[in-house]
Amino acid sequence: MSRALFVGRFQPFHYGHLYAIETIFKECDNLVLVVGSAQMSHQHDNPFTAGERIEMIRAALNEAEIPCDRYLIIPISDAPAHRVWVSAVESQTPRFDLVFSNQSLTKRLLIEAGYEVRPILFYERGKYEASEIRRRILEGEDWSELVPPAVHRIVLEIDGENRIRDLDKSDSVNHVDDNHGVP
Repeated sequence: MSRALFVGRFQPFHYGHLYAIETIFKECDNLVLVVGSAQMSHQHDNPFTAGERIEMIRAALNEAEIPCDRYLIIPISDAPAHRVWVSAVESQTPRFDLVFSNQSLTKRLLIEAGYEVRPILFYERGKYEASEIRRRILEGEDWSELVPPAVHRIVLEIDGENRIRDLDKSDSVNHVDDNHGVP
């Protein structure tokens, strides 16, 4: 029985992620989904907490009728140094046989640790990207078509749209303050 590892920030989880997971399941029996940068939230590029992201993933996979006994979702914080990140992953996840990733640093670190790393086939890259979803929210455009309905519902329930807008405003204020030396 094979078990794969798939690392993502899932800020938020979208149809591209779902496509990747469904594709991985064609090659593997089980999947460990690592919610990376678990300590990050309430930031422009990381608006959601690890708990919120886990809730989104679980709801989307349930909606897609993917049996919950085929996957685990584990939050893992960033390591203080890249060289120890793989050890942190290994100590907090069950054993895995291979890794799926397109992220260059993740691939490099896991290859150097002796793992086989396979690329993930992107599904309409550019459209299905978390940054595009956050951009649409900021611009007041429809983003519901980019995420599973369960994810859309959760983001609305936690007032995620307004959180993203507020974080963008505070980033703009902080950026202006930084440029002008205002404390």
